[in-house]
Amino acid sequence: MIGILVAEHLPLVRRGLVASLECEADLKVVADVGSGEDIIPSALEHGPDTAVINLDLPGVDGFTAALQLHESAPECRVLLLSRAPNPGQVRRAFAVHALGFMSLNVGPEQLAEGVRQVAAGRRTVDSELAVAALESAENPLTRRELDVLRLAAQGARSNEIADQLFLSVGTVRNHLSRIMCKTHARNRLDAVRIAGDSGWL
Repeated sequence: MIGILVAEHLPLVRRGLVASLECEADLKVVADVGSGEDIIPSALEHGPDTAVINLDLPGVDGFTAALQLHESAPECRVLLLSRAPNPGQVRRAFAVHALGFMSLNVGPEQLAEGVRQVAAGRRTVDSELAVAALESAENPLTRRELDVLRLAAQGARSNEIADQLFLSVGTVRNHLSRIMCKTHARNRLDAVRIAGDSGWL
């Protein structure tokens, strides 16, 4: 029997996930939570084999939760779910030691099989997403450009970025111009979106 922790903030969706998984004879939901902060305490209390976690949890998001689980309860393997999956999320999921990554739109049978694969220590990801992740462009941004873009993503202005990175405002603007050129972005917000979707941030 595979014990599962389900983490989903929408009660109806969480109830649906639990009911779907419990229809399988070899799967048992041992805990379900509605926020990222509750995942670690619940995992330590119930000792699930696998955690099925929505990326978009309030507070502690799915990526952070997966990394925390790897550090606090490494025997609990993680399957992440996304409402709008993209190749960057696939790469990021594996970077935080999740073994599985699937769309929330998969059918019950596919989800159950994904849980079984993850519980057995095997990676599982939707085949189209896996191909897209492999084919997506390599990160063209330098480490300093990424530093600038991360601060821009937090809403920092050019002068604030300059202060934090000990650069001149002109240098920050040059970095932002190069970033927009490399990402083919219309503006810095577009560059943040493109870099985030590609898994570079």
